[in-house]
Amino acid sequence: MSNPAISVHLFAAARAAVGADHVSVPAATLGEVIARLSADHPRFATVAPQCSYLVDSLATHGDPAGVALAPGARVDVLPPFAGG
Repeated sequence: MSNPAISVHLFAAARAAVGADHVSVPAATLGEVIARLSADHPRFATVAPQCSYLVDSLATHGDPAGVALAPGARVDVLPPFAGG
């Protein structure tokens, strides 16, 4: 069975690196989302390590490979923001 499509919403530098504010990625873990975006958009690979990730509005911590994603999950990719 293939992985479900995960709704990924990108902001600021992450959005610029991917060239879109929203993409769908087939993945079972957050690590797979990051790897897929990095492979498909090499500029994203340089931004990804500085980003924070929310899964269904909850901040994630630790190894992204261990963060399981439920079918229909939403992942928000938030690079560091300056200003305020």
